[in-house]
Amino acid sequence: MSKRPPGERPVIGLTLDAEEPGGYSKLPWYALRKNYFAALAEAGALPIALPHAPELAGEYLDRVDGLLITGGAFDVDPALYGGGPAHSTVTLKAGRTAFELAATREALRRDMPVLGICGGQQLLAVAFGGTLIQHIPDSVEGALEHEQPNPRTEPGHEVSVAPGTLLARFVGGRERMAVNSAHHQAVDRPGEGAVVNAVAPDGVVEGVEHPGYRFALGVQWHPEYAVDEADPLIFRAFVSACRAR
Repeated sequence: MSKRPPGERPVIGLTLDAEEPGGYSKLPWYALRKNYFAALAEAGALPIALPHAPELAGEYLDRVDGLLITGGAFDVDPALYGGGPAHSTVTLKAGRTAFELAATREALRRDMPVLGICGGQQLLAVAFGGTLIQHIPDSVEGALEHEQPNPRTEPGHEVSVAPGTLLARFVGGRERMAVNSAHHQAVDRPGEGAVVNAVAPDGVVEGVEHPGYRFALGVQWHPEYAVDEADPLIFRAFVSACRAR
């Protein structure tokens, strides 16, 4: 899309989670927490949901100014990054991943702003050509409890923000942030040209970005909860990049 007039909200597409029949409906259904939408609207965007249709990814992107890849209780298929056999804890949602990967790759090809959150950050790293750790407790000695037992509205641990990165600039030069934590996987290698922008005290990657694009950034935590006062700044920077397209 062309640059929007001053004052007009940029349109940002969010990927949805998908559930099998049961609970809300006897048929397959989509879901996404309200706070994803609220965080974008508060930052000045017009958020819309994107159903899973890989063949329509390009048409969706024709109508939006940015892409937000959300998280969820599932994992990226290790076959997509040469990860070998799937760990026993790995849960797949093949249809969701196929759509998100198609949309992300096309958005990057167009140099459209992309923000990945939690599992969305991991998928973004895979789109960069990176790899993942399939199960942190089995791969990281002395790992923190990255699936925090306390509510997601509270911090699970801190992260160190790498100086000189886009993330550092967006959060006002802060060196540390308090974050929530709800994941058992993590980025291993971020991909060619990509850089790590945040790490946990145990060395686990907590964020990636790619300086080869205008805005291609992911964080492992959920800034839509605004656990840290700097979390809304991430959304503001993303919306600003989408508005400038």
